[in-house]
Amino acid sequence: MVRMNAEERRESIVRAASTEFARGGYHGTSTEAIAKRVGVSQPYLFRLFPGKKAIFLAAAERCVADTIRMFTEASEGLEGEEALHAMANAYTRTIAERPELLMMQMQMYLAVAAAEQEGDHEFGATVRAGWLRLWDVVHLTLGADVDGTTIFMAQGMLINCLTAMGFPPGHRVWAGLHPGAGPEGPVEK
Repeated sequence: MVRMNAEERRESIVRAASTEFARGGYHGTSTEAIAKRVGVSQPYLFRLFPGKKAIFLAAAERCVADTIRMFTEASEGLEGEEALHAMANAYTRTIAERPELLMMQMQMYLAVAAAEQEGDHEFGATVRAGWLRLWDVVHLTLGADVDGTTIFMAQGMLINCLTAMGFPPGHRVWAGLHPGAGPEGPVEK
């Protein structure tokens, strides 16, 4: 049996937490479920993270980092429209193959909204900082074009919503998006 060091165990907790939070949200996910998924005790979980919020924020950071990495890899060596389409296609492919990435993103936004209403601004500050890093990557990749970045990000949110609601490929609601924007590839027009 191979033993993991603390950093490897921490990584496995973040991966498990991402899956659990994607399904149940912040309030609907227990640290017990995360510990069970990883195969550790709750006390061990809290030796690596100070609390549930820290685990959620680590999972949120991972979600943003994975998205940034995916955009960066997809657009490497490309510019303008080619970069835009490569990032869009990579994103739609990724959320079709790994729906937990999309679900975690949506849970992040819900957690921020709920926390802000309760007066907890840490969630919002952390998630907004990650989202700004994502925006900056897209912005620079698209040649620092504010309008292009805004449209790309807005279409990404629309893709998130349509995919989360289960609109099938080829449905008319996908028609206004660029080719490749459907949950399973190009949209039939």
